[in-house]
Amino acid sequence: MNPSTVFKLLKPQNWLWKSVTRSKTISDFEKQHKTPKCVKPTPIPLALYGGKHTVTMIPGSGIGPELMEFVRQVFTVAKAPVHFETVTIDENREDNTDLEYAIISIKRNGVAIKGNVDTFSADTTVRLSNVAIRNELDLCVYLMRCKSYPGVRAKHENVDIVVVRQNTEGEYCMLEHSIRNGTVVENLKIITEENSQRVAKYAFDYARKNGRKKVTTVHKANIMKFSDGLFLQTARKVAKDYPDIQHNDIIVDNCCMQLVTRPQQFEVLLTPNLYGNIVANVICGLIGGPGLVSGRNYGAHYAVFEPGTRNSGRTIANKNIANPVAMLNASVDMLYHLGYVQHAKVIENAIFQAVAKDKVHTPDLGGSASSVDVVKKILEYI
Repeated sequence: MNPSTVFKLLKPQNWLWKSVTRSKTISDFEKQHKTPKCVKPTPIPLALYGGKHTVTMIPGSGIGPELMEFVRQVFTVAKAPVHFETVTIDENREDNTDLEYAIISIKRNGVAIKGNVDTFSADTTVRLSNVAIRNELDLCVYLMRCKSYPGVRAKHENVDIVVVRQNTEGEYCMLEHSIRNGTVVENLKIITEENSQRVAKYAFDYARKNGRKKVTTVHKANIMKFSDGLFLQTARKVAKDYPDIQHNDIIVDNCCMQLVTRPQQFEVLLTPNLYGNIVANVICGLIGGPGLVSGRNYGAHYAVFEPGTRNSGRTIANKNIANPVAMLNASVDMLYHLGYVQHAKVIENAIFQAVAKDKVHTPDLGGSASSVDVVKKILEYI
């Protein structure tokens, strides 16, 4: 048989490809893996086989596994072109084998979606899974958009704040030790100009790209003059390159007070690691709770998506009352990152209709719906 004839027989029909709608512009995933500006630490294959992206799925602890099943159901009905490689990290592990395999999987695929992974071992050589993933993959930026949902009972309305958090340094470096038989403990807080500059530049680029006019740097430089002082000084230097974006700063304790009194004054909050964790959880509490908001971890080569407040929800696990919206919103963020804009918009709209229009709310939002009820309504819209 003529080779050209064989090729024609094996060539997919056009209609197969029309069902997988990609963005006309290059996706964030492609920017990380195809552009010459990114120098790859090691050559890795592009995880796109048969027209589908392979994504690492780490269910995590507590409510994580049940929420991941909802993500699978939604992606199946929406026909999202994603294949999940499930990797389980044992929360009771006494070594780092599971963790190391999960990191290898993310490096291979480039993208992951995860639940919060608890680490219960008292052995200091057993690394904390969540922190180790961020540090090993150099996921230096954490982005969390906290936006009010109409129809959701909350402390404040019309809140739309983006938290851009440094994700690998500060108090989360896991550099601590004890002396004098454990009566004195020292924890090293690491702040570098390089990583402060990376996260600051990301915050200002995000503000410019998304039409936001102000970036506020959160700090405690009045007390920690060297560490937080460096972070604030670096942010001010970066701000000079963005004359169209207003820049101011606020001390972290005052920031928390301002958030609970008038959160609408903030647009983009630029924070070191620990302060970002604190203010993001405060904002989530203001707009309805931890069950709504997703978080995004970005590095030069990899991206990991997860619920925004990083809670395991162990007390409500397997009771069919956990709010699936935060995890589903994380999956939407992932689809946008991969360039599947149409699929992302369909799921995003379905979530909004179910939560804001039909008010199918789980108990954390003051409702009586089960987790399955919420997902069923979302699937109907899809």
